[in-house]
Amino acid sequence: MEYKQLGSSELKVSRLSLGGMSFHTEAQAQPIIYQALDLGINYFDTADLYDKGENEQIIGKLLKDRRQDVILATKVGNQWRKDGSGWDWNPSKDYIKTAVKQSLKRLQTDYIDLYQLHGGTIDDPIDETIEAFEELCQEGCVRYYGISSIRHNVIRAYVQRSNIVSNMMQYSLLDRRPEEFALDHLAEHQVGVLVRGGIAKGFLASKEPRAYLGHELETIHEVQALLDQNLVSPQQRGHLALAYCWQHPAVTSIVVGASSVEQLQQNAEAIRYQPLSAAVYQQLRLQAPLWQYEKHR
Repeated sequence: MEYKQLGSSELKVSRLSLGGMSFHTEAQAQPIIYQALDLGINYFDTADLYDKGENEQIIGKLLKDRRQDVILATKVGNQWRKDGSGWDWNPSKDYIKTAVKQSLKRLQTDYIDLYQLHGGTIDDPIDETIEAFEELCQEGCVRYYGISSIRHNVIRAYVQRSNIVSNMMQYSLLDRRPEEFALDHLAEHQVGVLVRGGIAKGFLASKEPRAYLGHELETIHEVQALLDQNLVSPQQRGHLALAYCWQHPAVTSIVVGASSVEQLQQNAEAIRYQPLSAAVYQQLRLQAPLWQYEKHR
């Protein structure tokens, strides 16, 4: 496994990381998390939103004995309603400082390595939100903080006004919107990018495609064929798709989900396929679809 410094922090993150959103039981998560550790993965991502906090509880329990060896990341900002009917966006200082206590308890730890704002708009009380994260860092229960956003105006505001070390964002050959602005801007300001959706819900691997982010099936098939031109077998399609994301210097790690040990192992094999040759990378850049993020500019 390879490791890279996350932005301006002192965290050295594995180039492939594990997202826990799909874990619903301890029995399901245990073999996958233990295999991730064996593969050298040290970054584990969750959120208080997932399964109303049960996801944090599962991950915290399974990683408790390896706490010093791993980087625990979770998110805040989506507050479940008391009746459980859904959640509301709440980036207030009071909520963040209350929610972190519950996350720490569920994760069975005294500190969170990376605490992330789970969304955000330009109409939020951004300075108040930043103040909450800064105070948590000063208090020692959070080491570093970041955001999770693809919105240009939100990214720009946090880069200018805060000490974020990371931004999690969707990025793949079927969603190249970050290339227009975000990736270069974040790299310039030493903010590490944590990629999610690198294989587009499996459509850039072996999963039978359906409409995705407005793309028709024809477009997805074209991108699959483009990947296949550079592979020995279609089974390696997802590896090349992930390697494309790794190629940008802003990208610190790709966070993948896994429903089985085998799926995690397959994703881990992608490490061998990066970096891409300049010719292959340029071919993908020229021929894969590219469009802009129209809102929140």
